[in-house]
Amino acid sequence: MSVREHDGFVPVTGFRIYFRAFEPTSFSGTILALHGGPGAHHRYLLPLADLADRGYRVVFMDQLGCGRSERSADPSVYTLEHNVEEVEGVREALGLGRVHLLGSSYGGLLALAYALHHQAHLTSLVTVGGLADVPFTTSEMGRLIQELPEEDRSAIEKFGKLGEFQNPTYLRAVDVFYRRHLCRLENWPPEVATTLAEINPDVYGRMNGPNEFTITGTIKDIDLTPRLSLIRVPTLVTGGRYDEVTPNVARQIRDQISGARQVVFEKSSHMPFWEERAAFMDELANFLKIND
Repeated sequence: MSVREHDGFVPVTGFRIYFRAFEPTSFSGTILALHGGPGAHHRYLLPLADLADRGYRVVFMDQLGCGRSERSADPSVYTLEHNVEEVEGVREALGLGRVHLLGSSYGGLLALAYALHHQAHLTSLVTVGGLADVPFTTSEMGRLIQELPEEDRSAIEKFGKLGEFQNPTYLRAVDVFYRRHLCRLENWPPEVATTLAEINPDVYGRMNGPNEFTITGTIKDIDLTPRLSLIRVPTLVTGGRYDEVTPNVARQIRDQISGARQVVFEKSSHMPFWEERAAFMDELANFLKIND
């Protein structure tokens, strides 16, 4: 099957937002993929382009301030609510119609928030290591820290309390956590390493905090769970057995959305689309086919 790759920018809420699309000659549906961070960009999600070979148009976007999208001189626009407007703006500007919306990590929170505002534009909803309740997610990551080797756990606790987030000992312990719970591949794919290196600290620091498990930014108190029952589109909740956004977090989402199904990838952490790529694509393709 011939697949055309193209990219560009669309005007959304007064900013230039970058998109990248993989479009087969004919396709049965469109996947709109939302990256995490907040503050990362789409490159680590590129395995999802595999689904273009299965008859889906796959569209990626970089959120405002991320990747190739425009930066804002006013940091107050870096919010979940503004990101929802960006997703809707990209969908409209590209004429995508109803989409299968997939969100990874923070992108999962964004996908859920979008569904609460615009579910009429969705064919289905997929979260990958996504979250709805940030305080609960933070507590779960705290539990994972307690399971680290004593040396690493102590370093995270000691230097975290001191606010010394760039201390080399602290950073080494953070790396241990990431290699257990962010990506368990021995050699991280270049797309993953590049994305982590290119996170916009202005967005990540403002919205999230100094690292994955220290969420002190503007999203720290967000909890969408009381409203999730309003979502009525077919929903697939996925993640890894060792995910920093734990299966307990995924289960919380599944339990609140009628008919939602949860799949846990047993050899994965936060990026099953890399760690168990073939199995992940098979599971996702089967879900999409049922709900086209």
